[in-house]
Amino acid sequence: MRGDTGALDRIAALKARYPFRLLVDDAHGFGILGATGRGTPQHYGVEEAVDVWLGTFAKTMALIGAFVAGEKEVIQYLRYHLRSQIYAKSLPIAVVIGARKRLELLRTQPERRERLWHITRRLQEGLKKAGFSIGVTETPVTPVYLSGSETEAIALVKDLRETFGIFCSAVTYPVIEKGHIILRLIPTAAHTEADVDRTISAFCEVAARLRAGAYAQPVSL
Repeated sequence: MRGDTGALDRIAALKARYPFRLLVDDAHGFGILGATGRGTPQHYGVEEAVDVWLGTFAKTMALIGAFVAGEKEVIQYLRYHLRSQIYAKSLPIAVVIGARKRLELLRTQPERRERLWHITRRLQEGLKKAGFSIGVTETPVTPVYLSGSETEAIALVKDLRETFGIFCSAVTYPVIEKGHIILRLIPTAAHTEADVDRTISAFCEVAARLRAGAYAQPVSL
């Protein structure tokens, strides 16, 4: 939600003191974090301490489906005992082939990940220079914190989409406290520097409109 990663190194260190299995849901880390994109465990240098590693194909790979990785015995157990797996259909073969190709690209074309981080830094640094709070994000997930109501959040994201051609999701109460809004931006390697600059400019404009009360009236998305 906020782009932070959690203290996975400190959590992994507890395995020396307590007997437990470590499961990591790495939806936003897989393909992005770590020296070669192997995710949050690689980022923190604790891959060997992770017993089960979960990720989705819907983020980095822009597909459907997901994966669960671990020791063979654990995966075999899950395959035959996990209720949701037993009654699930297999992924279409075209999706599997697409995922394998994307995995190959992640391994052989690190410049794609480097490009993503370049765009991410430009966006996040630009937002901060423009006076926006983006919290403690450590990933491309870029939350922009504003004050406002749910009604204002809906009107604001509609304005961004229809006036500026920018899509972002809004997080409001009850996920966060009343009176607060989180606008969630996630850049990609396909975005350009011009896209980033236009986004920052648009955010400055809608933030000014928000402060002026322009989004107080209910609208439909």
